Amino acid sequence: MKKVIVLLFATILAFQLAGCADKEQNSDTVKVVYWEKWSGFEADAMQAVIDLFNSRKFTNKDGKLIHVEMSTVSEIDRRLLTAVAGGNPPDVAGVWTWLVTAYAEKGALLPIDDHLREAAITEDRYIPVFWEICKYKGKMWGLPSTPASVALHWNKRLFREAGLDPNVPPSSIQEFDEMAEKLTLIKLPGQDKAVSFYELKGKPDHEDLLGQGTIIQMGFLPSEPGWWPWSWGYWFGGELWNGKEKVTADDPGNVKAYEWVKSYSDKYGVDNIKKFSSSFGTFASPQNAFLSSKVAMVREGVWMYNFIDKYATGMDWDAAPFPSDGGKLKDVTYAEADILVIPIGARHPDEAFKFISFVNTQEAMELLCEGQRKFTPLKNVSEDFYARHKNPHIRVFRALAESPNAFTTPKMVIWQEYLREMSFAYEMIRDLKAEPEEVLSDVRKTMQKRLERELEMSKRAEERR
Repeated sequence: MKKVIVLLFATILAFQLAGCADKEQNSDTVKVVYWEKWSGFEADAMQAVIDLFNSRKFTNKDGKLIHVEMSTVSEIDRRLLTAVAGGNPPDVAGVWTWLVTAYAEKGALLPIDDHLREAAITEDRYIPVFWEICKYKGKMWGLPSTPASVALHWNKRLFREAGLDPNVPPSSIQEFDEMAEKLTLIKLPGQDKAVSFYELKGKPDHEDLLGQGTIIQMGFLPSEPGWWPWSWGYWFGGELWNGKEKVTADDPGNVKAYEWVKSYSDKYGVDNIKKFSSSFGTFASPQNAFLSSKVAMVREGVWMYNFIDKYATGMDWDAAPFPSDGGKLKDVTYAEADILVIPIGARHPDEAFKFISFVNTQEAMELLCEGQRKFTPLKNVSEDFYARHKNPHIRVFRALAESPNAFTTPKMVIWQEYLREMSFAYEMIRDLKAEPEEVLSDVRKTMQKRLERELEMSKRAEERR
């Protein structure tokens, strides 16, 4: 009985889809269905671009009007794959960086190289990292919409109160750590005025005093806000793999980076940090650790301006490259982007690309990125864009994305597993439950075996094709 019901439902759905197809075939308009994960002002920014596209009355090769309609879709990674498997995907989808590799490998995306050639869209139009993000195994699988990079954000008022120059950021990790000590305040029993850790550490009994006192402000915490725990090695010259077949989780740069992470727990105490961190509110709230001035410095993305503007109006802050070990590497940053892709099985791939290519014009891209308070991934930028932009430090994030030391999510089929392993290793190191070299070696061994299996499976799949 259950099989009969399922078959009946499938038959009805097929007739409905066929009816919709016939209706659209006889229409003068082609509707491009666009799934996006954004809501709020981010969705509004893209809707403004869609409205502009629709107002231009673009047509397809048959002379039919192209009309784009966007729907906000939660859990887009899961729902998009389900839609592709079911044969009813949208025409366009906005996905995260890591999904490009995963979905291209699964055969869930349409390569757009032919479309790019026909439209004369070339690599030299883009900041290199954002073109590379869209490429996998020599093919292009989409084009960027809104990009991002991360930088050091600091509270200038807290710098002044600590006797630091609020206009001069640290030039190395070592200088950064010293500043963090001066910005970390401990309230000791029986004393009205808090003392900085920098002052306290000079006393022979400073560990006992720290245990008796209460941390009321910290200069920095590697775990705040806790995003990208896998990435610290890049500021120390490390990498997670060689880009082909070798996992390098425990290379010297990575080990040194997580020794640095561990040093914060060693220095301030795991329990003390956890007690202090328990006072933080959710990220998007006035109780955010940075927005409430409880943590003076954070590594954050270009989007942080939006939260400062909403929850900490009037904060005196600045942004600069997050310093590297010894200051040897300049302008290291994590870069990512939202990517517009065409799923396999899309009913209107040509019309979908027409819209994607429009988003990647200077006019539309600046409208979108201004609305989302980000910079543009295109090389050409109008001065009006910067003049209108609300983020006073937007040029910092743009310059970081242009850096040769900008890195992005590793293009590994096993990335989600690798991410989980690195996150677990990070937590073990942070909580002083494992030594960096040992746990990172375990990660390398585990993920190397997994990568080799996946590469072999991928090779066999390609041979069958």
